[in-house]
Amino acid sequence: MKSIAANSWSRTDRTEPLASGDSPARLLEELEISPEPGSLFHQVLQQVLNAAPLAGMQRNHQLMFAQAKNEIVVHFPVLMDDGRLRILTGYRIQHNNALGPYKGGLRFHPHVTLDQMKGLAMIMSLKCSLMRLPFGGAKGGVRCNPRELARDELMRVTRRFCSAISNQIGPDYDIPGPGVGTDAQTMAWFADTIAQTTPEQGRQDVTRAVTGKPIELGGVPGRDRASAMGMVMVLEEILPDFNMSLKGLRFSVVGFGKVGSWTARILEERGAILVAVMDETGAVRNDRGLEAGELAAYVQSTGAVRGFSQARAVSREEFLKAPVDLFIPAALEGLIDAESAANIRAKVVAEAASLPTTPEGDEVFLQRGIEVLPSLLCNAGGLVASYFEWSMNKSSQTMTATEAEERLGQHMSDAARRVRIARHRFESDLRTAAICTALEQIERVHSLRGVFP
Repeated sequence: MKSIAANSWSRTDRTEPLASGDSPARLLEELEISPEPGSLFHQVLQQVLNAAPLAGMQRNHQLMFAQAKNEIVVHFPVLMDDGRLRILTGYRIQHNNALGPYKGGLRFHPHVTLDQMKGLAMIMSLKCSLMRLPFGGAKGGVRCNPRELARDELMRVTRRFCSAISNQIGPDYDIPGPGVGTDAQTMAWFADTIAQTTPEQGRQDVTRAVTGKPIELGGVPGRDRASAMGMVMVLEEILPDFNMSLKGLRFSVVGFGKVGSWTARILEERGAILVAVMDETGAVRNDRGLEAGELAAYVQSTGAVRGFSQARAVSREEFLKAPVDLFIPAALEGLIDAESAANIRAKVVAEAASLPTTPEGDEVFLQRGIEVLPSLLCNAGGLVASYFEWSMNKSSQTMTATEAEERLGQHMSDAARRVRIARHRFESDLRTAAICTALEQIERVHSLRGVFP
């Protein structure tokens, strides 16, 4: 079985030789990129360059895809409620727009970095291609802690960041959406700021300049649970391959924010049993089952899973070793390293977060025979819902929650089938299959478009 989880940049024994005779390491040397351990951007780039020969991607197109087209870094002042002035740093990375306008979320988090944004923007390019959406990949964010900001401070951060990058975004060029630390309210402020700063003749397009908006401002119904719903739809499509179903399935979740809590509730509705949950405050476990809805309400009121009365507090190791059928990482990137992967007792890992498994963790899962459903597929539901919203705003139409869910199901099922077929074609793991499928589409488009001039 071919895998792209290898740690060495020069290792090519798991892929077909590049047509040009170049190894990934030689391509990086030409791009003047020096691999750094722990770099999210380099992790994604390594996976792409190792998979590209399998997908038949030409050398020149690999070079084009390896770097973002635009890297926008802004520093802007924000007035705090106590009268202090803070200078914050924001990013917008526009990776590749061969398939259409740039599309990607906004992250407000204290650990936002340029390297992280570059890696996530490349993932978005792959995700848009895998889902066959007319978008390219982008990602943006502000280095701040939204939990420490008052509501008015958060509004000013959003508006000042939007103002700082407003000349580099637009409804047919780059369409931001919500991400970690941002939500529908953030996007409402973002949209209003664009409306206030856009020339009169362009204001009719403001509604589709961002996605993830409240329904009252043109948002699509069900957007808040679309990422979780999309992953559940993928599970329904792929789990039968492993002689598994959702009825009676036992699962655990890392991260109980928007995606993690909605995933748990939807799986519970379909007969699955939540056994354990962990967040940054600690872990809880009840082998007889947790009520996902009650836990979500508790976390909403307290901000933590710690102290939930239906379960006992456990260590990280006890959480990982809980005997479950399905393990769902729904927190940030790089959560599952080799040590964590060695402790997890699950048949399948479904990545609800963007790239939560490190290359070392991937290798351990591969050696142990644990199937990994990659984030490239599982995490795409929110992106698909954003496409519905953008299209809906563009045509001045509306969509019901039922219509949105039916269309989402079709997109997710089609993508899951593409990955399943690719797995057999390339004789690879599911992550390699997903990346190859995405790269094949991008390769076809690059070949058709050519290089200007």
